[in-house]
Amino acid sequence: MEKMTKINLATLSKIETVNPRETVEVHLPDGTVLSGPRNTAVGEFLNAVNNSDDPPIVGAVVNSELRELTYPIEMDSRVKPVTMAESDGALIYRRSITFLLEVAFEELFPDASLNIDHSVSSGGYYCHVVGRAPLSPTELTGLEEHIHELVAKDLPFTKALVPLEEAIAYFQSTGQTDKVKLLSYRQKGYLVLYSLENHRDYHHGYMVPSTGYLRWFGLIAMGDGFVLRYPRRNSPTKLLPMSQYPKLLDAFRRYGDWLQRLEIESVGALNAAIQASRIREVILVSEALHEQQIAEAAEQIAKRRNLVRVILIAGPSSSGKTTFSKRLAVQLLAQGLSPYALELDNYFVDREKTPRDENGAFDYEALDALNRPLLGEHIRRLTAGERVQLPHYDFKTGKSQPGDIVQLRPDQILILEGIHGLNPDLIPDVPAETTFRVYVSCLTQLNLDRHNRISTTDTRMIRRIIRDMHERGYTAQQTIQRWESVRRGEKGYIFPYQENADVMFNSALVYEISAMKPVIEPLLRQVPYGTPEYIEAKRLLAFLEWFLPIDVELIPDNSILREFIGGSILRDFKLWER
Repeated sequence: MEKMTKINLATLSKIETVNPRETVEVHLPDGTVLSGPRNTAVGEFLNAVNNSDDPPIVGAVVNSELRELTYPIEMDSRVKPVTMAESDGALIYRRSITFLLEVAFEELFPDASLNIDHSVSSGGYYCHVVGRAPLSPTELTGLEEHIHELVAKDLPFTKALVPLEEAIAYFQSTGQTDKVKLLSYRQKGYLVLYSLENHRDYHHGYMVPSTGYLRWFGLIAMGDGFVLRYPRRNSPTKLLPMSQYPKLLDAFRRYGDWLQRLEIESVGALNAAIQASRIREVILVSEALHEQQIAEAAEQIAKRRNLVRVILIAGPSSSGKTTFSKRLAVQLLAQGLSPYALELDNYFVDREKTPRDENGAFDYEALDALNRPLLGEHIRRLTAGERVQLPHYDFKTGKSQPGDIVQLRPDQILILEGIHGLNPDLIPDVPAETTFRVYVSCLTQLNLDRHNRISTTDTRMIRRIIRDMHERGYTAQQTIQRWESVRRGEKGYIFPYQENADVMFNSALVYEISAMKPVIEPLLRQVPYGTPEYIEAKRLLAFLEWFLPIDVELIPDNSILREFIGGSILRDFKLWER
């Protein structure tokens, strides 16, 4: 004790009050230490040691917080560059190029409105024009050229924190009623507005410093609108070839029609419905539209009852494939068919046999994470009428265990669901003409407003965090940590095959974020500060602030959403031989 006292006293004798240095130090991940004037933008420090656009730097993590490149360094800091090859950097770039498109469109077509609808998998946002006819090829070329002109000028994006009343008054003066409605439910008394020349808007997240950063983009006509193309993370300075997505586009268009029928085309309108006690109606109609779509799929299958033996259901993670397959089974029963639902998740190999990604982590989304030989054998035997003992995968132990013993009649239909359901390498020996393929995904078209879209990926991640907590014992941090591997699997094994589906089922529910908000927020707040996952949790929490919550008890017990929040009447639903 005496020795510790002497050491402390010796240390204290060296502590003194000083004036702040005029310079600060920035410590980079590779050990480089930079010194520069206090309050210098973090982007200037990074430019001093990086002259490459491979990949471009568009943000930074400063002392565990995501920051814009214009953020001033006020004290010695640890700084990690954020590039377009990373999730946060990709979002910063896409958010900025969207604002630039918005500005360019307003300057060329001041009497029309532009809606940013949804993303396309090859890299881009589908957009459509309101208030006039779709852009002609000449007009679309002119719009792209005007964006290039704004990029060449390297105009700054300026940021200002303004009182909420001032922001609402601005959007009222410009006739942007969707933004006014959304902001009327905002709990905070201020709003961050970005400006480019005379144009102002808010955006859910950070931006690049100036238009000169936005060199990689393109516009291409699609359907009744066009796609704003941007680079994917794996190729941050190149645009990927743009494929056509007629079936996916039609699924989004149908969901947009649903929103019009519900009179809810933005989050502000959803909040207004909640405030006006209309949410029961919204929930019931939303669920009825789901049931209608499932019934239509069952009718198509019934028309091919003499040929179809296997129904393949595929889609990205947390799309509600399991609940969909069971509700489809009920509708098939109503059509006089007798199906059996088989879950691909039960064919996972034991955890220690799971393939690993390039970082050495288990890759649960890889095709070889499934025991395909066993799956193929079981399908052959089941469709031949043999008795088969199915496996059951325990997610907590990571082991495959014996499951149910089943036997199908020769005329029964097998329902096979999982993320790889449409991959031709899953069951290559099953004749294509005996299959019916369904693509299930959460294709939300409900946006914050016409310029600020809601990512379908965010909706699915929120679903998965909640379900992983209930069923797999994972924390939100663990689920966020695994999400990158999930996304890689989707891009490689799911999205390339989506247009091969006979039917696309959109599992999005207009009210679901409001319903999940009270459940997900406590889980996100438990993500430890200073971890990489904390940045993502903070972003999601900020996103959730736009929604009014609703009581989960209002959700029907057969809803797709019950697969994630619990309480589904279909959880233990099985179809046995009759």
